Amino acid sequence: MDDLFTAEIKAKLISIGSVRLDPALERPEYVGRSTAGPGAGGRSVFFSADSRRVRLSIRDNSPILMRSDGDGVLIEHEGSCIARGFLEPVGAHCPNQAYINVSERCIFRCAFCPVHQIQGPVKSPEEVFSLIHEVNSRGFLQAISLTTGIEISPEHEVTRMEGIVKILRKEFDVPIGVSVYPTHDSSQRMYAAGADEVKYNVETMDRALFPAICPDQNLDYILNALKDAARIFGKNHVSSNMIIGLGEDDQTVISSVSELASLGVIPVLRPVVIHPSRPMPGTERPSADRLLRLGYHAKAEMSRYGISPLHAKTMCLPCTGCDLTPFADF
Repeated sequence: MDDLFTAEIKAKLISIGSVRLDPALERPEYVGRSTAGPGAGGRSVFFSADSRRVRLSIRDNSPILMRSDGDGVLIEHEGSCIARGFLEPVGAHCPNQAYINVSERCIFRCAFCPVHQIQGPVKSPEEVFSLIHEVNSRGFLQAISLTTGIEISPEHEVTRMEGIVKILRKEFDVPIGVSVYPTHDSSQRMYAAGADEVKYNVETMDRALFPAICPDQNLDYILNALKDAARIFGKNHVSSNMIIGLGEDDQTVISSVSELASLGVIPVLRPVVIHPSRPMPGTERPSADRLLRLGYHAKAEMSRYGISPLHAKTMCLPCTGCDLTPFADF
């Protein structure tokens, strides 16, 4: 076996998205739990090798097996070893960051996300600070990233985040990123509070699919907010998730990537996660070939407009675990 963990092998692992974990690897420093988005409630590990990283959900029925291999781990598929590397300790949600979901509840009813069904807890500012100090005490804190559901209203969440960021900015000399549903002045307020980056997710830019996927959101409103955010934070410091596998075609993704890049926004092509409680007819986890094909198109469009994930400091882009990331992975 070639020991290199290539972009092609990473794409294959992302397309499957899960792993069966050797019980010997079930250690708390390696196993993280998601509380946000379509993966809410699930557990995962981060595998790294050859400057690449992938996050895989832990599932007993996965066709991928991860087991101990001396000081590291190896990944097997269909009886063959396809990668050797190591597991990374998780700070909070991902390596090297305190990535915290402040509100585990949401009034929005997005088709891909179970958070509004789970209706988990809302963390107090004190709980957020405690989690960040814990990550910092273990030497993992290179960035702080905050995301949130919508407990009461988007305006309420922006106000909550604004207060938290103001305090964090005084205490920590690391980049701070914030992901919220935008309001008319959220970018101005987050920037003034001390945030370095923001993320407003379009989820899908297929206008035929959007009303069914995100019935409580407004795509044009989000796009206008992204344009305003890029003006305030600068290119490379605003990003947006676009879910791949909802039924959209490649040309829609390519034109959407170009539109976001033209605004100075980094598009994050996120493979759909089909949660057991949220089956969605017509959805399909993208194949490795599709991820690579779309990834190369995204790289070309970002090059065209002079943006790169390599300049991002917080949230998903420096992590790279869930996505095939242009410039970082290929």
